[in-house]
Amino acid sequence: MSHLMAVEHASRAELEALQLARLRAQVARVAERVPRYRERLRAARVGPEDLRSLADVRRLPFTLKTDFRETYPYGLLAVPMNAVVRIHASSGTTGKPTVVAYSRGDMDVWSEVMARTLAAGGVGPGDVVQNAYGYGLFTGGLGVHCGAERLGAAVIPISGGLTERQLLALTDLEATVLCCTPSYALHLAEALAEAGIKAKDLRLRVGFFGAEPWTDAMRDAIERRLDLMALNIYGLSEVIGPGVAAECPARRGMHVAEDHFLPEVIDPDTLEPRPAGEVGELVLTTLTKEAMPVLRYRTRDLTAIDPEPCPCGRTLVRIARITARSDDMLIIRGVNVFPSQVEHALLQVPEVEPHYLLVVRRERNLDDLEVQVEACADVAAAGVAAMRALEAQVRRRVHEAIGLSVAVTVLPPRSIERSAGKARRVQDLRAGGLRS
Repeated sequence: MSHLMAVEHASRAELEALQLARLRAQVARVAERVPRYRERLRAARVGPEDLRSLADVRRLPFTLKTDFRETYPYGLLAVPMNAVVRIHASSGTTGKPTVVAYSRGDMDVWSEVMARTLAAGGVGPGDVVQNAYGYGLFTGGLGVHCGAERLGAAVIPISGGLTERQLLALTDLEATVLCCTPSYALHLAEALAEAGIKAKDLRLRVGFFGAEPWTDAMRDAIERRLDLMALNIYGLSEVIGPGVAAECPARRGMHVAEDHFLPEVIDPDTLEPRPAGEVGELVLTTLTKEAMPVLRYRTRDLTAIDPEPCPCGRTLVRIARITARSDDMLIIRGVNVFPSQVEHALLQVPEVEPHYLLVVRRERNLDDLEVQVEACADVAAAGVAAMRALEAQVRRRVHEAIGLSVAVTVLPPRSIERSAGKARRVQDLRAGGLRS
């Protein structure tokens, strides 16, 4: 057994002893080095000495996405800046991104958990990994990249988009592993068919898909059209990035890397723990993160914990597929988009009214976002040319705010339905859409 995989087969007693020791050490670290945590732990009257079992994690305060915003950019750092070797960022609910820093030790852990994720699917030396997750501030691409290199696999750092080049890599560079969002995998399958390329003639064997919710029906379609085994992976920037949890070939849920991340599932309303098997909000504590550790981070992702033994032999608990969120964040082609971000961008354009609707569709297996917004009366009266010019201006503003190209439709005044109660801001037309 690989040394990377050994901890995944440890006894539950060994794992839980390791978790408790690491939890105590982490609480001591943040109490000493992070003022925000020091204040909250003092207010909760809890310290590392009070953690007598893993159940005592419930005594610790929650961390929210707003904590990152209120301490932007480095207020949650637990190391000096000269110990930071990487900085990533994800979308925030305002114009400021959520900044996450990594130490050298964090990078080693990230590479390790992603290597374990890939190794679970049989990836190793001799494999060619086509990494079509986005590179840059987004954690997806570089996280997968580091894990694949840790295993000794060859990486094609192709990033997202450029479909013709993706097909070239699949055919000429003989990729054996595909990593991308599930919707983009289906898009590639369609592009292959249109190009007359048969999936059975490729060397693809396994794919690792995540960064957006997807269903078992989508998995079946991907496997049928790309002739590979499709595995689900999970992660988030605030915790580390991809590699927090991943499926094994048994595909009965995603194994959490419990030696590094302590999972809980809570009722998002009462904040009380949910029993095993019941759906609630996933909460994660980083046990080994050095630069920006988090205590009880509320992910807003809804799932359930399955502690039962897995046929693969791994003893790590599993979480169910993420199919919904407890907040209003949308995931479009792997990019986190908050309606409030779009609203903020729209409010910078004086020629539009504060009435808008975000319409999410799935076209050719890719998620698309359309922003519908009303023009002010003067622009509407000025005619078609003025309306089109306003659309271009809004499109540019929204792209700057969320980093994603979207369709924009500027409508005449009073076109969007009004409500006496809470305004409907999102219409999700995807199969299994979460809101309407």
